Order: sequence, then C-alpha cells, then structure tokens
Amino acid sequence: MAKINFGGTLEEVVTREEFPMERALQVLRNETIAIIGYGVQGPAQSLNLRDNGFNVIVGQRKGGKSWEKAIQHGWVPGKTLFDIEEAVQKGTIIQFLLSDAGQIESWPVIKPFLTKGKALYFSHGFGVTFKEQTGIVPPADVDVILAAPKGSGTSVRRLFLQGKGINSSFAIFQDATGRARERVIALGIGVGSGYLFETDFKKEVYSDLTGERGTLMGAIAGIFEAQYEVLRSHGHSPSEAFNETVEELTQSLMPLVAENGMDWMYANCSTTAQRGALDWKKKFRAATLPVFQELYQSVATGAEAKRTIDTCSKPDYREKLAAELKELRESELWQAGAAVRSLRPEKEKVEASMIN
Repeated sequence: MAKINFGGTLEEVVTREEFPMERALQVLRNETIAIIGYGVQGPAQSLNLRDNGFNVIVGQRKGGKSWEKAIQHGWVPGKTLFDIEEAVQKGTIIQFLLSDAGQIESWPVIKPFLTKGKALYFSHGFGVTFKEQTGIVPPADVDVILAAPKGSGTSVRRLFLQGKGINSSFAIFQDATGRARERVIALGIGVGSGYLFETDFKKEVYSDLTGERGTLMGAIAGIFEAQYEVLRSHGHSPSEAFNETVEELTQSLMPLVAENGMDWMYANCSTTAQRGALDWKKKFRAATLPVFQELYQSVATGAEAKRTIDTCSKPDYREKLAAELKELRESELWQAGAAVRSLRPEKEKVEASMIN
C-alpha cells in the first residue's frame, strides 16, 4: 500500500498502479460475481465489472422495472440474469447491493445460499453494523467485505466511461478464507475506484450517514432553501436567486474546489468575494458545528438507523417518498433550477442525457 500525506497524517491507500486491473482479474479469475439488486449501485458496479472483463451475473426479481432495466443494459435472462435465489446459488461473490430496507427483507432468502468459502460484499456497512435491528448476521465460514464508492451509482458509471475513477473505501469484517483482503481490493479496482482507503464497517456507516444527512445532501439542500428564500423575500427574481444560490456553486465554484482545493477556488474569485467568504466562514462554522455534533450522536446511538428502518419498511413508504420528492421538485427553487438548466448549451444537455 502507498503511504500518502493527508494534511500531515500519513495514510496507506491502494492505487491502480500498485494493484492494476490485470492483477485484479487474476485474483478473481475463478469467481462468479453475483450482483443482487439493480437500483442505485447495482447497474454501475455490474456494468463496470463486466466492461473490465470479470465474470458477472445479476440477480433480480422477474417482471419488475429493474429486471427490464437490466435487460436493456444487455443482461440476458437465463445466461447472465437470474432470479435472486438462483444468482446467489451460482455466485461465489455475492454483491448485496439492495437498499438497506431491501437487504433486511431479502436476508432470509439470501442467507441459506451463503455456503462455505463464498464472499458477501456490501457497499454500505449499515446491515452488519446495526445487526441487532436488521437481523443480518453472516455465517462464520464466508468472507464479509465492503467496497464503498464515494458517490452515487450515476457518478461511478459516468467517471468510468470518462476513463477516470471514483475514490472508494474498503473494509474486512470477516476473513474466513484468508483471501478476503485480495478479494475486496480486486473488486474495488474492478468497479472503477480511483484509489481505495481502508476503514471498518462501523466507521464507514457512521461517516456515510453523517455525510448524507450533512454536507452531501441534507445540509446543502437546507442552505440552498434558506439563501433562496432570503433573496426572494428581498425582491430578487427567481433566476437571480437560483443562479446566485445553486448554479454558480455547482457549475463554477465546486469544479474549482475539485480541481485544486478551497484556497484555489478563493484565489480565482474577486477580492471582495474572498474577504466576505473568509469572514463569514467562521460564522457558518460556529452556527452549524452543534448541528453536526448532534447529527453524529444520532448516528452513533443508532437513532438514525432505527428511523430509517422504521420509515422505509412501511408498506406506503414509496408513495410517501414520491410525494415528498414531488413537493421538492415543484417548489419554486427547483422549478427555477429546471428553467436554468434548460438554457444551458446543447452540448451539456447531451452529455447529461448520456449519463442517465
């Protein structure tokens, strides 16, 4: 593993240079990788593995939207696309990529086929970490491993098609065969990781739940709404409010941060913007730090897991979720966003359609 200096802390990571694709293919040459679930991560990881030359099959319930989606992506019923039970039986590595609620529901079906020597792979540590609530306790004679791309399935596939890679964490919960480490690293490389950093199942799920509820999704959505509301209440047009709140951030400033860091973004803005940002950064940090501390404690105590399980397991959850997303989509903020996106250059719109 390569030792990299992360802000003064040395950390060991696995890169493609030291663990190339040829080595990954050799490690998994006798394996059949069964992808269970074809929703968020399933399509991206399975297609990337297939394109990289691994032996991959998909397990999904027949007749549903995901089954038809898999067929559209080139998976062939009876050859590379099977019912979940048959796919798990055929696979030597089971990539359990259903939603957390879906994993709980499907676990009694999956578990009997996890025979000695197989590997059970996750991209999220939720089910195993909160086993008291999920009931997911793997057999003692299988490897239990995790590779978690730090992005949505759409990003995993998009970056792969661009010849790039998305960073991923990896973890080993149980090494029954003595091969768990090489298996999980090979899989991490195979699904398209730029580099892999090591963690454990608990840390992965704690950081993931905090990030999703925090800066990655919850916090940023709330901040968008607050700033947009203030601008609109003071007479700014929807176009102006949206551009100053969302469009400039996502299309101009965040790419600069991704390219060379926050200081690089600041250096490429006006001195007025720099000064204001540096001064107000401290106020926002002070205001939000207690919220993040509360959030992390809610994750660590299992309260977030309980809320997720209780809510997502209800029969009418999908209908209620659709209603919540509809309300979000039809708000003035995101209706303004749809209008702004429609005015982007045609090339950008074509590239966006290729990703979906």
